[in-house]
Amino acid sequence: MKSLPRLDSKFIVIALSVLVLLYFIVFPMLVLIYDSLFINGQFDISNYRDVYGKDVNWRALTNTIYLSLGVMIASVIITFPLAWLVGRTDLPGKKTFRTILVASYMIPPYVGAIAWVQLLNPSVGYLNDVFKWMFHLSKAPFDIYTMWGLGWVLTLFYSPFAFITISRAMEKMDPTLEEAARVSGASPLKTLWDVTLPLMAPSILAGGLLVFIAAGSCFGIPAIVGMPGNIEVLTTRIVTFVYMGDDKGIRDATALAVSLMVLANFLLFFMTYMLGRKDYTTISGKSTRPNIVELGKWKWAALLFVGGYAFISVILPLGSIIMTSFLVSMSKGIELSNFGFDAWVPVITSTQYLESIWLSVEYAIIAACIGTLLSIFVAYLSVKTNITGRSIPDLLVVLGGSTPSIVIALALIITFSGNYGLNIYSTMWILIVSYLVKYMTMSVRTIAASLSQVHISLEEAALNSGASWIRCCKDIIMPLIAPSIIAGWFLIFMPSFYELTMSNLLYGADTKTIGVLLYELQTYADTQNASVLSVIILIIVLVGNLILNKLTGGKVSI
Repeated sequence: MKSLPRLDSKFIVIALSVLVLLYFIVFPMLVLIYDSLFINGQFDISNYRDVYGKDVNWRALTNTIYLSLGVMIASVIITFPLAWLVGRTDLPGKKTFRTILVASYMIPPYVGAIAWVQLLNPSVGYLNDVFKWMFHLSKAPFDIYTMWGLGWVLTLFYSPFAFITISRAMEKMDPTLEEAARVSGASPLKTLWDVTLPLMAPSILAGGLLVFIAAGSCFGIPAIVGMPGNIEVLTTRIVTFVYMGDDKGIRDATALAVSLMVLANFLLFFMTYMLGRKDYTTISGKSTRPNIVELGKWKWAALLFVGGYAFISVILPLGSIIMTSFLVSMSKGIELSNFGFDAWVPVITSTQYLESIWLSVEYAIIAACIGTLLSIFVAYLSVKTNITGRSIPDLLVVLGGSTPSIVIALALIITFSGNYGLNIYSTMWILIVSYLVKYMTMSVRTIAASLSQVHISLEEAALNSGASWIRCCKDIIMPLIAPSIIAGWFLIFMPSFYELTMSNLLYGADTKTIGVLLYELQTYADTQNASVLSVIILIIVLVGNLILNKLTGGKVSI
């Protein structure tokens, strides 16, 4: 029979960390579910009937599912050949293409949405104007404000989830089965179809479901691209109900939020269950790398395919944002005399804009510091102790990370607006809590991976020498895993800095972040200032990612 842990500093610190997680992650989720099912203590699901009895809400649900499914399928179809070409062939410039293809993962989705609105707006879109001029068309050939346009932008900015998942697994595959197929006379294409593709099934499923969950949980892209075209999804409907500001609106929002939370977490745990019960051995114990396939005469066609996709998905939208930020006047069009820094001056000298930037930096720093400290204790509990239930805090962190941002925001509004004691609504602390709930997962994972490599003998030697556990952590463990701690800090800081969805519901008059300000500028058609702010965000994200890559040797990125 296991003895209870001693009431020492280690137990106290870890216990407090677990209580914080329970209070700020589990409690708000339970309150959200309870409020959606009970009125004045009585079980009542009339709000579900009311919400889904309206065509607009039912259409939002079906739109969410259809879009997410379409984006998932399109992402897998696009990224599997990209991952194979970049990771398994002699394609020229593979490292450069990998960097470019993953770059869209670093771009805030709502910035990407703004870029494609500039490119494919039916009235003044840059690309539409080019096509009209080239083919002498009387009307724009593309309209971004459609289901196809919304699906296009979602696919471009969430397909990196699938690309990263598939390419990492593909590069670690045991090559013996493929070699056996080739020796038996199978062509590279037949080997790919009959051997590689079945072996990659778990990674393809995992990558696809991650895309499905991310696309279904997204607010920024549907708000910027979908709503002007009267295309509603669950996230935009939830925000609409919350903005009503009355009890009925909040209650209807909870019904939609719980529906979205159940869908997202069901898919996540279904994926974990399916991958856990299937036996796909893609990585052997031998220190080998998969063979590189020679493309031969297809090399330049493959280069054109990968290069074309990289240009369309990353370079073109970034170019649009940067170009717009340097236009003197939007009405004069693209000509050399119309470029300058005129749009930058009012932004970088505006008190309002600078305040939002600094507030975003401040909140992200606080969230990153608190989150990293919690991550260290959660990771230590999971990796370095034998306490019963040691994996539960890690599971709670995963639960928070997998829950859609819009659901987290609504749960925090209901729970921490004074109804259950603590009132932090419209303060900086509710924003910081939301960032912690959503973004601690990767920090915990990074630190846990590093902690698992620190031998227990070092800690035992320090404790036997009379050092307290706190001092052991400060003087021995933390210095040894310092690069991972810094990486974990950045993995919370960067997404917190440019976050939009939760901030849009939780900010107050004095806590407007850069994401909210940019969304307002785009909503009120201030395109140039929105582009300047977008470029500033991209610069900060790029610099942060370069630092993170440097500290981790390229193993971790935003």
